[in-house]
Amino acid sequence: MSNSMSENNYFKPLEELVLNFVKDHLEEIMKEEMKNFFDVEHPELKNSKNGFYERLLDTRYGRIDDLSVPRDREGCFQTALFDPYQRRERWLGETIIEMYSKGVSTREIAQFIERMLGDSYSASTISNITDVVVEDIQKWQKRPLSKRYSVLYLDGTYLKLRRHDVASEVIYVVVGITEEGYKEIISFQVGGQESSLGWKEVLADLRDRGVEEVLLGVFDGLTGLDASFKEMFPKADVQRCVTHKVRNTLHNVRKTDRETLVEDLKKVYRADTTKEALAYFDDFKGSWQSIYPKVIESWEDDLNELLTFMKYPKEIQPQIYTTNTIERTMKEIKKRTRSMNSLPSEQAVEKIIYLVTQNFNERWAKRVITEFASAREKLSKMFKKRYEA
Repeated sequence: MSNSMSENNYFKPLEELVLNFVKDHLEEIMKEEMKNFFDVEHPELKNSKNGFYERLLDTRYGRIDDLSVPRDREGCFQTALFDPYQRRERWLGETIIEMYSKGVSTREIAQFIERMLGDSYSASTISNITDVVVEDIQKWQKRPLSKRYSVLYLDGTYLKLRRHDVASEVIYVVVGITEEGYKEIISFQVGGQESSLGWKEVLADLRDRGVEEVLLGVFDGLTGLDASFKEMFPKADVQRCVTHKVRNTLHNVRKTDRETLVEDLKKVYRADTTKEALAYFDDFKGSWQSIYPKVIESWEDDLNELLTFMKYPKEIQPQIYTTNTIERTMKEIKKRTRSMNSLPSEQAVEKIIYLVTQNFNERWAKRVITEFASAREKLSKMFKKRYEA
């Protein structure tokens, strides 16, 4: 006999003992519930016991096929352990949703539940269970937003989505830093290819839900995005992601020159003042203009938006010259969906991202970002000067 068979034979009686223990205690609890209901809570009611009826109940310890539930002749008593037509404890739905939020496919969840409970749960059944969050998603996407955000980070990522066929589609995500210094995912939308028009719709939705005053938008160099952002929030500044810019620059530079060129660029965006940064850029231009003229031209075109962060308090500058804040969020979304070759519908994508969003927001709501808390007074003055003048 193999070791695995021996282990199965050993654990099976143990599992039965645990399940019988749970069954006995559930039945004892229900008896006490019924006694208390008639003797203490409702002594005016005549307690006409009417024996028991048997039902099945899926528990975290396995399936009980013959749970004895006490009943009375008038049907007045109802146990608080489960609803009348409930066939599984709430834990099962919660477990399924938690597994789904971690990126486990509906088919894999169905197989897991079947192994645990010894019953068939199809992938479509699991999908139906996770549908309980659909109404929550709709409410969340329509909820009112804060009037003020110090910073809005914008980023998109692609997931494989099945419609008529499988193709990569963009997920637009917006992370905001509130006036008080708390970080939160405030919006996500699914569909199509990333474009400035798509972002304009996302930003218009933020306006419609109450966002009026923004100090700074931080995003990469998607063509037209800065114009769309300024159209929705004309008094806000734009910060192009320096990290993205450097990364893209290196694609146009020989490997032998990359280390030296990057060191020269660091002097520019790590300068203490805008004036100092511009002086370093002149040096950078002088060193590399003849070798990489298009690289220099590209940096000159974007330089104002790459150095915007220097207008802001020192405490938060490392937080706002790059989109790293939102990129970590995007990596987590990708991680949660990595095990799925493709998602079966737009709704399935929304479920995953919504559950990831709630996990992030619950965690972030517990603490203010230290750097933004330190700079709050300075940022408040910027809001007042820009929007109350």
